Amino acid sequence: MTHVMMIRRSVILLLASAALLGLVVAIVPGISATTDGSVVLAAAVLGVLSAALRPALASLAAMLGWVGVMIVALNAQAIIFYATLKVTPGITFTGFWPAFWGAWLYALLVGCVGWAFDVHDDELLLRDVLHSTPRSRLDAGRRTPGVVIVQIDGLPAPLLRWSVQSGDLPTLSRWIRSGGHRMADWRAQLPATTPASQAGLLHGRSDAVPAFRWYEKDTRRLTVTNHPKDAAYVEKGLSDGRGLLADGGASIGNIFSGDAEHTLLTISAGRGHGPSRAFAASYLRPYGFMRALLLTIGEMAKELYQGHRQETRGIEPRINRRSSYVLLRGLTNVLLRDLNVRLLAEQMMAGTPVMYCDFTDYDEIAHHAGPTRPESLAALVGVDRALAVLERLAAHTPRPYEFVVLSDHGQSQGATFRQRYGEPLEDVVRRLMDTESADAQRGVTLASTDRTEEWSHTGTLLAEVGAGSGPVATASRKVVRRHELTQAPAPASTEPDLIVTASGNLGFVYFPRIAHRLSWEELEAAHPGLLTQLAAHDGVGFVVVDSDRHGPVVLGRGGISYLDEGRVEGADPLVPFGARAANEVRRHAALAHVGDIVVNSRIDDATGEVAAFEELVGCHGGLGGWQSDAVLVYPSRWSAPPSLVGADAVHAQLVRWLRELGLRRDVPAPRTATPCG
Repeated sequence: MTHVMMIRRSVILLLASAALLGLVVAIVPGISATTDGSVVLAAAVLGVLSAALRPALASLAAMLGWVGVMIVALNAQAIIFYATLKVTPGITFTGFWPAFWGAWLYALLVGCVGWAFDVHDDELLLRDVLHSTPRSRLDAGRRTPGVVIVQIDGLPAPLLRWSVQSGDLPTLSRWIRSGGHRMADWRAQLPATTPASQAGLLHGRSDAVPAFRWYEKDTRRLTVTNHPKDAAYVEKGLSDGRGLLADGGASIGNIFSGDAEHTLLTISAGRGHGPSRAFAASYLRPYGFMRALLLTIGEMAKELYQGHRQETRGIEPRINRRSSYVLLRGLTNVLLRDLNVRLLAEQMMAGTPVMYCDFTDYDEIAHHAGPTRPESLAALVGVDRALAVLERLAAHTPRPYEFVVLSDHGQSQGATFRQRYGEPLEDVVRRLMDTESADAQRGVTLASTDRTEEWSHTGTLLAEVGAGSGPVATASRKVVRRHELTQAPAPASTEPDLIVTASGNLGFVYFPRIAHRLSWEELEAAHPGLLTQLAAHDGVGFVVVDSDRHGPVVLGRGGISYLDEGRVEGADPLVPFGARAANEVRRHAALAHVGDIVVNSRIDDATGEVAAFEELVGCHGGLGGWQSDAVLVYPSRWSAPPSLVGADAVHAQLVRWLRELGLRRDVPAPRTATPCG
């Protein structure tokens, strides 16, 4: 750019800023200007003070942690605006609050005008990221291509295939249509949950996680994997120090770390991993926090409208969406997505060799609206746009980057078990437990079947904010503690005789007063008829128990399958769940800490819908529908993978690719990890 062009652009920018500032002066009560020249001068002073003060404010925010970023971001524009009004001749104002509201109105107008001239929001985001993120210098030996692995949480392979064919995902569609990338389906084994899949994808140990939540009889511990302490506990048992991200990688927004050197908003890593100064600086710019805040409010308004539209149009199945999810959707679909993009950008500009980031946007909305509903597909489009920003950013990074996109599982739809039958799974089990016994009536049930997955990443952000000090940090810690207390079953005054946990349409039933896993024979002796009646329930597809004589046994309404013996009496209860169901159920039944009874919901013959034991219209965890159908999109010039069954197989393929790229050191594992508990 020539000097003449730079001068011309600066003059145009100054005049545009002055025009917007003049509009603010005219609108906001308490601010006035004597002449138009005073407004132009104020616009120039504002630019100078902004450039001078923002670095110092960014340093302060980074020192205070995530809470500092939020507090300073809320007030930085007002502080700079106040200082501008104070020092500019010909400008008068009546106090801080006119300056505060004037600052936000000015920032909003700047954003709107910038969006109008730059056509779309992504261009502004890219420019903002490039302007605020320093570029590292790498030596020649470190300029081999790096890898950015983006997980689109809960995306079913058939839905991605359809979206690519329809062209609704321009970035992924272009990658695949051009031949630059290939798309491969892979099977998410039972349980089809994010914790199990990430234990496999990041550590190669999906067998360490039997569900989203479970009870450990030996330690009397209820484990819920989206709680930071529980996630750290589980990772300690599955990590061998050589996870997918072990060689200088970065984990962003995941449940487990993959043994990454850099862990950002990772649940198992706990608190204390605050923002960098560069990240803080990006959020203090008018297009940073202001943009995220306004879009978050807009997303919440969309949720209220779309939920109401479902009700008025009588769309089924559906659930109540007027709850804390309204705020959670705004945070997940805007703030957390924006954080992911900026944190990935920071790592890419630093030359990090490999990074893995979980985008939860689609999964969160699909849980509440349904996997194929318009609002769910719109969230998928938002992630596709984020990929476009990252792809363009890669043209400016110190090393080239390859992109891998995958999902951890799919999703299945259906009216919930409670909606269909008027009672939750735990009530059904309690009612069927030897109803003639007075002891059963006096028993204590501990249930963990509420929906909790939606809080995973928002809770992690709040925990990070809570690592600071001051009123906002204190409030964040209280919110996290209150959430964990409300999502954990209330402690019973006496030892419970029944514990029921749910992970989508997969349920575990425990009898905790017996230290070992009860066998079929023991269950029948203690609670005659419980298993056959439970298997005969219309909402149950099959139940799994362990037999002293036969090994794992699957019971259904019309038959019994003896898995180890390869023998079926009557109708095979696993036939509706596909050809792989028997092998997956056998594998799952052998995992540590599965329930005394494992329950999988029904699948509807006509629609392929399931009945979640949680109050979620879109679910995953068990068998049935699209929830096991995950996807992997990878550069076509890489070696083609074999048929991939299970997250461990995908982990092995990812490690193989990293090794082929020279990003993996062949260091023997220091120890053999053992399942938690």
